[in-house]
Amino acid sequence: MKIYTRKGDDGSTGLLGGARVPKHHSRIEAYGNVDELNSYLGILRDLAANTEHADFILAVQERLFTLGSHLALDPEHIGKMNLPELTEGDIEALETAMDDMDQRLPDMRNFILPGGHIAVSHCHVARCICRRAERSVVFLAEQSPVPEIGLKYLNRLSDYLFVLSRMLSQELGAEEKPWIPRK
Repeated sequence: MKIYTRKGDDGSTGLLGGARVPKHHSRIEAYGNVDELNSYLGILRDLAANTEHADFILAVQERLFTLGSHLALDPEHIGKMNLPELTEGDIEALETAMDDMDQRLPDMRNFILPGGHIAVSHCHVARCICRRAERSVVFLAEQSPVPEIGLKYLNRLSDYLFVLSRMLSQELGAEEKPWIPRK
């Protein structure tokens, strides 16, 4: 099978189920942002300070492929295709991971400026990409059906990435720089 089909040369692309939409369609934007997040998490996984983080990020990447498949689905085919599902357990896994890390982190008294170590910085970029993906899925949801659990997952994932950035700072001996507003 060839990667190229030439079908998109006219500025359209196919959804799961066969419908064609413009490449600027909000559905394409939404799953494109989720795909970008997934790719960026690959960088973060490669930089992970320990295998526990890397394994968890890999599981998140698998969940993002699941979400992407639902976002790429032609709404006319919802319920007609056998796609993997996100579950409440996937969200609980993010929450449990955050709770576990929070127990080992000092209390946060200020906003924290991104940076301190390359892995920490990449974690913050991933968090920002996650928020953009979430915004684009929310926008799509205003126009077309999307799995509600996907919105919840992206929201919790951005929180997880923030807590992970703090955990990485601690594990890597990077100083957290608090944001201190000028008076």
